[in-house]
Amino acid sequence: MSTAAQPRTDATTRPEVTTFFDEPTNTLSYVVKDPATNACAVIDSVMDLDYPSGSISFGGADQIIAFITDNNLELEWILETHVHADHLSAAPYIQQRLGGRIAIGFNISVVQNTFGPIFNAGSGFACDGSQFDVLLRDGDTIQIGQMAGVAMHTPGHTPACMTYVLGDAVFVGDTLFMPDGGTARADFPGGDASVLYHSIQRILELPDEMRIFVCHDYLPNGRALEYETTVSAERQANIHVHEGVSESAFVAMRTARDVTLGMPTLILPSLQVNMRAGHFPPTDQNGQLYLKLPVNAFGGADISALVAREEQ
Repeated sequence: MSTAAQPRTDATTRPEVTTFFDEPTNTLSYVVKDPATNACAVIDSVMDLDYPSGSISFGGADQIIAFITDNNLELEWILETHVHADHLSAAPYIQQRLGGRIAIGFNISVVQNTFGPIFNAGSGFACDGSQFDVLLRDGDTIQIGQMAGVAMHTPGHTPACMTYVLGDAVFVGDTLFMPDGGTARADFPGGDASVLYHSIQRILELPDEMRIFVCHDYLPNGRALEYETTVSAERQANIHVHEGVSESAFVAMRTARDVTLGMPTLILPSLQVNMRAGHFPPTDQNGQLYLKLPVNAFGGADISALVAREEQ
């Protein structure tokens, strides 16, 4: 059982949730509207990257912008559940067009201090989260119009993972998937399966009827897309962490499973952009923008002899 205090939640307020699915990355983005006003938030937006060509576009983000504009909504928050490793955030692009404050969990500094050196980001890259407008701590209020939501720190997948409880809607990022999808991996730098287990228990201690919205759905067993479930359904049927699964059993399962998983296709470009709140690194001396590919940063064969040969 988690020792962290549970946040005060308002399950009587039912925000309007509109979903946008990015098929190439299996990512769900959300527009969450206060039922009493036109205020809204965007959660986990996606920038389009064609990896083979290096081409950036904003088709998915433009759909979100058009929805907000067409419905005369006022964007107040652009929330990131964590530094994603499988897609690039479109947060600055949306902010430039609609306003709003970009927010993430306060432990973003841990992620930046981990990956800044891996990408040799240099002294100009601040590892204090200052690229974001707001750094949220556990229990912080998120006011959207007349709806008071709350941020929950739910680390384990990454140190900075946050869950956002907005009325009766709970946005869990990668921490939980649909019941037949299980839970997030915990083998990235800073991840911890035991910590993840306790974070999930906090979510499962919320009222049964609260709606859970996931950040990814990989269509297990070929079923159709699903993205909304409930606390009760997760507690009863999540294949990895249903009621009765002990911490030790979960950690053993998660550890064994994670060693079989490959790295996400877009992890290297995603981390470089997302740790900067969706901004790109500075351009090179020739004016061209580059994203780095750090060879063997996450393991691989010994290539020291090859590197030495190239330098001779």
